[in-house]
Amino acid sequence: MTIDEITVVADHLLRRPRPAFEERSEPYCTREELEEMLDRHKGTPGIRKARLALEQARVGADSAPKTRLRLALERAGLPNPELNQPTELGFGVVREPDLGYREQRVAVEYEGEGHSEPAQIVRDIEREEDYSRAGWHLVRISKRHMGNDARSAVSKVLAAMQERGWTPK
Repeated sequence: MTIDEITVVADHLLRRPRPAFEERSEPYCTREELEEMLDRHKGTPGIRKARLALEQARVGADSAPKTRLRLALERAGLPNPELNQPTELGFGVVREPDLGYREQRVAVEYEGEGHSEPAQIVRDIEREEDYSRAGWHLVRISKRHMGNDARSAVSKVLAAMQERGWTPK
């Protein structure tokens, strides 16, 4: 496995569950538990890659594509985004963007296959309207943007960030 593939696994293990969608309320493990496990297996083939993956793992990504997107954005020099953090967009309107840049008011949503269902399309339109009313720029990413090291996805997010006044360092 590559370091990024191991990072996807680590993100999944550290992920905060969503009790409304699954039958658990705690992550599979904590970062500390993963670190202890790696310490117990010093010298094991691949342990160095696992340590590097854990360094780039974060709590909050809900899927492998979202982890891959985050890694691509960070490698492109964009700031570390917030992951699935409640964001108040107006009175009683709270959204949790997959990746969020609060300072620039840019939300990034990765839309997998489930977003083609009619009911989900309606919810996605409502979500986009909520962001727009609050003055946020919503960047929608799909599988087609993730090819070629996610260059298209990075380009879309970079353009939105620069439009909102962010400049690379």
